[in-house]
Amino acid sequence: MIQYPQIDPVAIGIGPLQVHWYGLMYVVGFVAAWWLGRRRAHRLGLNHDDIGDLLFYGALGVVVGGRLGYVLFYGMEQFLANPLWLFSVWEGGMSFHGGLAGVLIAALLFARRHRLAFFQLTDFIAPLVPIGLGAGRLGNFINHELPGRVSELPWAMPFPHMGPEPRHPSALYEFALEGVVLFAMLWWLSREPRRRGLISGLFLLLYGVFRFAVEFVRLPDAHIGFIAFDWVTMGMLLTLPMLAAGTALVAWSRRRPVDEAKRPEPTGCATLR
Repeated sequence: MIQYPQIDPVAIGIGPLQVHWYGLMYVVGFVAAWWLGRRRAHRLGLNHDDIGDLLFYGALGVVVGGRLGYVLFYGMEQFLANPLWLFSVWEGGMSFHGGLAGVLIAALLFARRHRLAFFQLTDFIAPLVPIGLGAGRLGNFINHELPGRVSELPWAMPFPHMGPEPRHPSALYEFALEGVVLFAMLWWLSREPRRRGLISGLFLLLYGVFRFAVEFVRLPDAHIGFIAFDWVTMGMLLTLPMLAAGTALVAWSRRRPVDEAKRPEPTGCATLR
């Protein structure tokens, strides 16, 4: 057993102004996506300004979709008791599945505006996402969120306000799998043009496998508990459509052409579209 690190969830406090580590993790994710996206912008014929626009679309999708998804899937009772709680994003409470839906809607709008094929754009976006996912899981860990089930493994740790029993640090498992491993695999695989839809499908499939596996050691939300059989969680149910969609998309991609990179546009030149 090891001790839970004592990290103040508030990174910076100046009078009534408090900046939480959880919020800073989103900044890390967005900045990383912006930087990585600029490196490959030429593949879609986009310039650096376009990547900034794409980041804005994606940020709105993540925040709005993630919060609404959490309220819908995990916190409807709390929302009905206090509707203003919807805006307390600094306290945590974001759903990946809701954020994914928000990003897909944002991608559809961006693709239409820039005359790109939808899966051509999502293949570009997918490798940019895992760093943000990993950073968000670190934010969960600092916020004392996503506690694991009781364990006797040597790296198990007692979570604050949850008694002395050591537990799986499930947020760190997700940081490693959804963040580090998923990024490494997708970034490496997408280094060369691939068949359209393949990278998007692998993102859904691999994330689904990682998330489903971690749910076996992650404690379900106390107000929801297990959905069935004393082991099926809400996270598992929400991940099943991703597994199915990812498998179907990978199979579909085998019949699609390889997306060749376009010529880069001059940096800094605005494009009339």
